Amino acid sequence: MDTTQVNEQQNTRPPYPNIPPILESRGDEYRDSGIVSTVAIAGHPIHPIIVTFPVGFLSGAAGSDLAYWLTGELFWARASFWLVGIGLLSGILAAIIGMFDFTKIKRVRQRNAGWAHMYINITALVMTAINFGLRLGDLESVIVPTGLALSVVIATLLGIGGWFGGELTFRHKIGVVGSSNRE
Repeated sequence: MDTTQVNEQQNTRPPYPNIPPILESRGDEYRDSGIVSTVAIAGHPIHPIIVTFPVGFLSGAAGSDLAYWLTGELFWARASFWLVGIGLLSGILAAIIGMFDFTKIKRVRQRNAGWAHMYINITALVMTAINFGLRLGDLESVIVPTGLALSVVIATLLGIGGWFGGELTFRHKIGVVGSSNRE
């Protein structure tokens, strides 16, 4: 193999491991300019902005459920109710925006990270709806242990789902400013 072939092979090899189905590293995606989001303002994707709200609210709900368990204060039960409710509404909005990119950008559907991100976050959203429904009419009795357990599982799922979303952005260059060939 001559020097040119070795350099070409090194340029197409990704700098991080390829561990299917968890990590799909592709050298060509590291070096391309990326694919813009289908829902963006001045090239800035909206989905990463919106997801901070359900992640923050629903992680906060896990914290306030824990605070209720430790203190028994009604304040924390009320806080959890509102955090779960607002987390549900903002999660639905984030999911709708994310589905636009999922359906319109071929590269998202071609990567395991895209499917994992979608399934994990939909699971978290359904669990959030259940968590909210259980709290309607009775803020306190559902928290220990059911509400707390649901909130902790949801926060954990959001962390894992968010990691896969990061994979789409940082490893696969989806939703970044660049050329837009939708592949």
